[in-house]
Amino acid sequence: MPSPRAYVAGNPAPLLTRKALPHEHLGTIPPGRQIPLRPRQAAPGLGGHGPGAAGRGDRRRRPHRAGPRTEFLAGPQTPWEEQPAAAAPATQAPRAAVDLDAEIKRILAANSGYRIGVVLADTHGGEPRSYGDGTEFVAASTAKIITAAAYYHLVEAGEKSLDAPLGSFDAAFQLQAMVNASSNDAWLLLMQDIGYPELIEYAASIGISYDPEQNLLTAAEMADVLKQLSTGKLLNAEHTQELLGYMQKTNNERLIPAAVGPDITVQHKYGELEGYVHDAALLTSGERSYALAIYTWGEDGESKERLAMIHGLTKVVARALLE
Repeated sequence: MPSPRAYVAGNPAPLLTRKALPHEHLGTIPPGRQIPLRPRQAAPGLGGHGPGAAGRGDRRRRPHRAGPRTEFLAGPQTPWEEQPAAAAPATQAPRAAVDLDAEIKRILAANSGYRIGVVLADTHGGEPRSYGDGTEFVAASTAKIITAAAYYHLVEAGEKSLDAPLGSFDAAFQLQAMVNASSNDAWLLLMQDIGYPELIEYAASIGISYDPEQNLLTAAEMADVLKQLSTGKLLNAEHTQELLGYMQKTNNERLIPAAVGPDITVQHKYGELEGYVHDAALLTSGERSYALAIYTWGEDGESKERLAMIHGLTKVVARALLE
């Protein structure tokens, strides 16, 4: 696999040597023409409040939904008038319990044409549940969360600044672009600024074996990164909330987010590259929160069949643990 470093080494900013890629893909950057970075200006969908925007620290609230009015007026009654029997309240049939392990295994068996790794971890503790392929996958853009955490860590250590120029914008802009819009230009700039050896060292410090030149992770490692992030083990409270905010209302909400209802909050990072279609998310409802990583590979891309499989896995988890 060609090294991303090979295409940026010796090539000073503001030019990066890479081939323009469709909306998200990155595993390795093939050699191509030099593409100048855009001039400093507000980027569409990143600084505002549109469908692809998530401002720094932006925390969206759902409107309060008032319950139906139940006031009734009762007419006067004489002391000897018999009171009518109260109508029994309508009851809803209890929902059948979900056998989580059996349902996930059923979905994996029904999609045996794909290579699938699924890991589910309760952020409050306990051993994660693993299903399917537990070996490494090309992580594609899901690994951008490791780069983001590493950069914030350097900021907290006083070695980097979010206000420092990076490319045609500042580092804060590049972090948001990398996570919320899955920008590969931003990813390369941030990895260069961190340094590949330092990125490897940071990943090892949080228990993850990761080399950005190979870009390989297991679903279990990705779930663990999200669990550590959500519980404040990686970053301070301000940077944790900022990064989690960038993981909402991203430029691709067709995977895990599309399979849950409005009462479940989803913070996620997807990745797609040459047959790999992944999504890794934090699913939260009230006090309950789970990290769910779904890594897949197949001959097709983001097909209807692949989406149906990812949606099916997500719905089973939501029904069993969050609804």
